[in-house]
Amino acid sequence: MGIKERRIREKELRKEQILDAARTLVINEGLAATSVHRIAKLTELSVGTIYLYFSCKEEIFATLQEEGMDQLQRDISENIKDLATSAEKLRAMALAYLNFSQDHKKYFDIFNYFISTPAVLFPRQLKTRIDRHGSKILGIVEKSISDGIESGEFEAADTLNSALGYWATLHGLLQFRKLKNTIYKHENFEELYFSNAEFFITGLKKKTGHQADLRKKSSSPR
Repeated sequence: MGIKERRIREKELRKEQILDAARTLVINEGLAATSVHRIAKLTELSVGTIYLYFSCKEEIFATLQEEGMDQLQRDISENIKDLATSAEKLRAMALAYLNFSQDHKKYFDIFNYFISTPAVLFPRQLKTRIDRHGSKILGIVEKSISDGIESGEFEAADTLNSALGYWATLHGLLQFRKLKNTIYKHENFEELYFSNAEFFITGLKKKTGHQADLRKKSSSPR
């Protein structure tokens, strides 16, 4: 390894060191405890060195979210690449997100922390960056639904609203694990998770003549 390559590698390792410290502080002690000074102390780096890599604390938080979203996008893309139908792809996405929440729990916890902490305000530029990464994941979901509509597998529907609804269903269900020792302690979580994902997918599917008639009757005014 040459001098240039070694320096690049050292910078990458130091940046990861900073992100690891920030991740640990956010998850274990909360946002209020996560300052650049605390990160510097935990990494044994100077505050000035931290600012060589990140312009502000919020950029560190944004980078953590982007890393997690990129990993999730890779997992989803890998899971669906060889599947033929849109329903199969949506099921594979559900599995990918469940596995991600377990295999990459720190990133999943970071997602949840910022979703549940409205006081966190990102500058417009950073918010745009985060949204761009999230939109890539949602775009995969929406494309699968759109492909299903075009092929006749799914009923015509607003693809963006359907994608948002499906993803919100999966994310909301994953929060139920927090109740595993309370009202949900006698239930099988994976059964709940996948059965509800399947319920949503079934709602998207093209209805047979009899099913369509029943749907019209149930939606007609009395």
